[in-house]
Amino acid sequence: MTSRVPVHPLVSPWGRFGLYSFFIDAPEPAIVDTGIASSPAEGMAPALEALGRRIQDVRWILLTHGHIDHLGGAHALWELTGRRAQVVIHEADAPLLRSRRAHVQEYLDVRQQYLQDPDGEAKQTAAAAQVIAGEMEPTLLVRGGETLSLGGDVTVSVHAIPGHTAGSVAYVIDGQDDVFVGDAVQIHGAANGFPGYEDPAAYRASLQHLRDLRPQHLYLGHPYRGADGVPHGVELDSEQAQQALQESLDLEARVAGAAHRHLGGCARETDSVYSPFAGVAKDLGYEKDPTLEPSPFFTTLHGYAAQFDAEREPRSDG
Repeated sequence: MTSRVPVHPLVSPWGRFGLYSFFIDAPEPAIVDTGIASSPAEGMAPALEALGRRIQDVRWILLTHGHIDHLGGAHALWELTGRRAQVVIHEADAPLLRSRRAHVQEYLDVRQQYLQDPDGEAKQTAAAAQVIAGEMEPTLLVRGGETLSLGGDVTVSVHAIPGHTAGSVAYVIDGQDDVFVGDAVQIHGAANGFPGYEDPAAYRASLQHLRDLRPQHLYLGHPYRGADGVPHGVELDSEQAQQALQESLDLEARVAGAAHRHLGGCARETDSVYSPFAGVAKDLGYEKDPTLEPSPFFTTLHGYAAQFDAEREPRSDG
């Protein structure tokens, strides 16, 4: 690569925190993640115009994972490009791009069993209808290991980094080691103050993989918080990136330790808002509201409980 490819953060307000996408100013321009349905027209288009760029010239839509606030604007952005942009997502998260109902089912399969909100399904259905611009088939499914050409001598490598979701990926601009990870590096979590990931073992392994990549710049999907509660930026330099990755690993180890201490036998139902994981919350000193969606406390602890259940299942020698 002859010169550094510029990267520009694009922010769209939503809820309790901003949604961040990133514009890669390559010969075939790319946008990493798309916010929600309103983000492309209301956030990206004017921001790109201020940079002297046009949203209709975007040729790649690179999705880091399938959560609603990262792919909700994909269909709208694709339409604004004249349907010429290639839409890329990992095959494991592709159902979330194809179907709004898949988001509702994901809620019902995990969080609803802890939140027990009688209106939960209706709320999730309404949110999916409002926030996701449209259901669509991706142009390109990836698994990790692919290299995408963004024109000229600009290439992007795809790395599978499951944990936050099964289909989380990192996109790395080759030659300058800019790494886009979406929500795969949680540090101490976002507004809820708790890290959110579905598969603890995969999350830990992915953090170790990212640490070994030694990013020159690490681009995060949200301003995640440090141990002091102060939000990091979304564009971290090499030193900040290593710190964020190590903090994420350290906190995962603490959560895993508490989970092992309290979930090793059987999680008990209580009248606590943290039930059945009240012991874990107390051990970690977690006192924030665990019911605020997307409820990372319950998503994460459900992952540990599932892991322990799998470890307790008797093996068959076949």
